[in-house]
Amino acid sequence: MSARDQQDGTERRRRELLEAANRVVLRDGPGASMNAIAAEAGITKPILYRHFGDKGGLYRALAVRHTDALLEGLRQALDQPGDRRQRVENTLDTYLAAIEAHPQVYRFLMHPEGEAGEENGLGNGQHQSPLLRRMGEELGTVIVERLEMDGAHGPEQARIWGHGIVGMMHAAGDWWLGQQPCSRQELVRTLADLLWGGLAEAKDRQGAPAF
Repeated sequence: MSARDQQDGTERRRRELLEAANRVVLRDGPGASMNAIAAEAGITKPILYRHFGDKGGLYRALAVRHTDALLEGLRQALDQPGDRRQRVENTLDTYLAAIEAHPQVYRFLMHPEGEAGEENGLGNGQHQSPLLRRMGEELGTVIVERLEMDGAHGPEQARIWGHGIVGMMHAAGDWWLGQQPCSRQELVRTLADLLWGGLAEAKDRQGAPAF
């Protein structure tokens, strides 16, 4: 077997193990464990460690997988036809719909049992902030690309807006998912109302897709 074939086989096996881990997360949420994932994949824990290094490595791989999918959904929402208000509402709704559709995945990513010291829990609290920071940076980049920001401080302002919007979506979504005090549509409209200040007044960047 060539080195290339061996590498392809390793990558394929890693994808299969991630699929097994994903099934366990969808079933067990933040209680997903290395033992359960190894059993789902039909292997021993040492083999799982061999592919991902440790629990943190597997958690990060799963987090990247789900964060990539969510970010792609947010970009598509921003690119849908409609005025800016509608695009903002589409983006908020895409995030809330994602956590509503897969609450176990959301809780696994944002409320892993490892935070409470569960020895066998897969996740731990140190990964939550990087996930939110990544989404904030991505949204800040989109704002810079699509809106005319004033002067040298424009990119910095866009990053602040990006992180602020992500923080708002996360906090409001977390509260809403736990209590369901209103419909998703009502939450979207109310959050969009809150944003409808400086974001509404900024001009679109010439030649860029409308925000």
